[in-house]
Amino acid sequence: MTSLSELTLPDHTQLPDSDGKFVKNLQEHPQSILLTDSITPVLQQLHPDGNYCIGQDAGIYWRLTDPPEKGAEAPDWFYVPNVPPTLNGKMRRSYVLWKEYVAPLIVIEFVSGDGSEERDKTTPLQGEPGKFWVYEQAIRVPYYAIYEVGKARVEVYRLVDNTYQLMTPNEREHYLIKPMGLELGIWRGVYQNAELPWLRWWDAQGNLLLTGEERAEVERQKRKKIVEKLRTLSSEQLQSLGIDPEMLD
Repeated sequence: MTSLSELTLPDHTQLPDSDGKFVKNLQEHPQSILLTDSITPVLQQLHPDGNYCIGQDAGIYWRLTDPPEKGAEAPDWFYVPNVPPTLNGKMRRSYVLWKEYVAPLIVIEFVSGDGSEERDKTTPLQGEPGKFWVYEQAIRVPYYAIYEVGKARVEVYRLVDNTYQLMTPNEREHYLIKPMGLELGIWRGVYQNAELPWLRWWDAQGNLLLTGEERAEVERQKRKKIVEKLRTLSSEQLQSLGIDPEMLD
């Protein structure tokens, strides 16, 4: 008789946390950081209990294979709502679907080649399952974004009746990720000393979500304007406001 221990499926601590591949270009890592940094305050509001998970180039295991890595896809960025950030007090090494209860809401792939890998719809009956098919039919991710870095273009697919439908961008050329109340699109500017097209988040009103550094700079500029305005006042006026004129030097 087969024992219960023999039927136990492996968890994130027993599966490889890397497929051994190098990132395809040096923009991938800062791009992931940019997406995570800017969205964190919004996710903290959406999840006051702290229950959400973000993965960056981490494996999502959807089937048991030998070797194990063949049963996983590793999106460049993904977000899972309503799951604890840690398991048994430890950060996940990967996201194992048979040990979890929520699929990612959105996965994002950064394309360095021609995009054929990210759009591969090969089914298991035809051969090795393609990435597009896995996200659509196996993991059933509601939103799948393909960011073509070289072309500064993003495609977003939404799962409708178990099939991915290519979304149409709005008037701002952004894609609304409705469950998050956010838009995804291309921003051209300087981040980490590189002036490039970057994939970024906006709120539903079209306001860019800022990184921590950008938010700090906005506050510095606000304080600077306030000080400049105060310097136009006389010492008597400043003292009447309870401000020591010497503090503005």
